[in-house]
Amino acid sequence: MSSGGGGKRKQKHEEHEEHANHERWLVSYADMMTLLFVLFVVLFSMSDVNQKKFAQLAQGLSQGFGSKSAAFSGNYAPLDGASNNAQVVQIDPGSNPGDGTSGTEGLNKKQKEAVERAIKAEDRKQASANAEKAAKEAEDLKAIERKIADALAAQKLLGSAKFTIDQRGLIVTIVTNEVVFAGNRAELQDGGEKILKAIAPTLVGLPNNIEVDGHTNQLKARTTFYPSGWELSAARASTTVRFFTDHGLPKKRLSAVGFSDTKPLIDPKDPRSISMNRRVDVVVLTQLTAEQAALLPSAAGADGKLHTGQTTAEYIAEQKASGETTTPSTTTEHATTQTTTHD
Repeated sequence: MSSGGGGKRKQKHEEHEEHANHERWLVSYADMMTLLFVLFVVLFSMSDVNQKKFAQLAQGLSQGFGSKSAAFSGNYAPLDGASNNAQVVQIDPGSNPGDGTSGTEGLNKKQKEAVERAIKAEDRKQASANAEKAAKEAEDLKAIERKIADALAAQKLLGSAKFTIDQRGLIVTIVTNEVVFAGNRAELQDGGEKILKAIAPTLVGLPNNIEVDGHTNQLKARTTFYPSGWELSAARASTTVRFFTDHGLPKKRLSAVGFSDTKPLIDPKDPRSISMNRRVDVVVLTQLTAEQAALLPSAAGADGKLHTGQTTAEYIAEQKASGETTTPSTTTEHATTQTTTHD
């Protein structure tokens, strides 16, 4: 009995010793020794002042940590498929991106003045280039005006539209009155269709985007068929855009905007404002940059104010009277012929 009990206790003791592992510390010790070995290898490698070897070591470490490339100032950066003569872009020593100082720090007075003169000269050069582009754009917009004026004159409708050139481009103002739209309505009248039909062929041949702006006058009378002047002006602009799309203008070049009574053409106190401010503006948008477009009104001169369109015949007569020999381009003559035969 006693021997049997002793055997069981011995078996339990053996099983306990089988699960115990008193040498697990060796694993942690081996890991620590490996890391120390790597550390000393790296420190030994860095103690060598050979720049090429340091760059190669840095490249190897960066690749080991998942970086695709390494760039160290003043060192070689060997890349796959490239030789060891890669140049490193140097930062201007006169500027410190960390303290916000300019690149002229450390220069003497004479050097700073030379830098300022160079900057001013570059600014003048850029301003001159912008002015030239604005002047050229004003001439092109004036040529578009002549095409539209010729088309309107052929239909005896030249007085139905006014023209302006501002920073947005060429604005063709169509006074709606009772000719284009009936009061409080956004459906085109026969007279309005005739005006837009004369304008459309010229717009189709342009690369410019076209914006149509709807405006109402400043009368406080309530709109009958729309909640307010906002909806009425937007509906009239949309009707005009829809007409243009039906006559060949791509939808992606067109936009419609309603301004209600917020942008009067003339002073609301003027008796003419009742009819003049109730209008639709067809804007041939300029393709200039904002900086260049800001110069358009001054480049346009007198054409920057509201005026009756100048026909090609009037333009030629004006050029002859001033002694100039400039003649309209063949595209202007073609557009005129196309418009007169359209109807």
